Amino acid sequence: MLSKNPSKGKLLVAEPSILNDKEFNRSVIYLTEYNKEGCIGFILNKPSEFVLKDLIPDIECNFTIYNGGPVEQENLYFIHKLPELIPNSIKIDKDIYWGGDFETLTELLNSKKIAETDIRFFLGYSGWSVAQLTEELTESTWLIIPNKYPNIFDIDSATFWKNQLMSIGGEYQIWANAPMNPELN
Repeated sequence: MLSKNPSKGKLLVAEPSILNDKEFNRSVIYLTEYNKEGCIGFILNKPSEFVLKDLIPDIECNFTIYNGGPVEQENLYFIHKLPELIPNSIKIDKDIYWGGDFETLTELLNSKKIAETDIRFFLGYSGWSVAQLTEELTESTWLIIPNKYPNIFDIDSATFWKNQLMSIGGEYQIWANAPMNPELN
């Protein structure tokens, strides 16, 4: 189940040992890019308090915006499974794509032709140099697992991290059931 090598389309699951990291504690990140320059991903399970029309009033849509990570949090990003509808999409893995023509996307959202289970929006992203991620993996900050979800857009954000640890098994099952703040136990 666990993988040793990060690559596009895999999930980075935060190790329980990073409890004090506000940004990444209990995060599951979908890697959208991995090459010699570095890697980029989006936190799948950290919804923000915003919906799309809060940030872009021209779009009449209440889709949740997620906290993608600490880099460029003033920018909006999206991944989806609709390359046939959204031109200039970049294939990540299997049936998941990154970005595309935003004007077309706006029209599709306003005409209600896209379901929330087809797309996910993020403020900011998570990024590392290859050396930085390699160091974090050596320090047991992240677990790498294949994405086994046919549709990552309809996951339950509240239980996603816990479910990843449960599927790994062993000592991770104990951590999966630990309270958010172990000091309160």
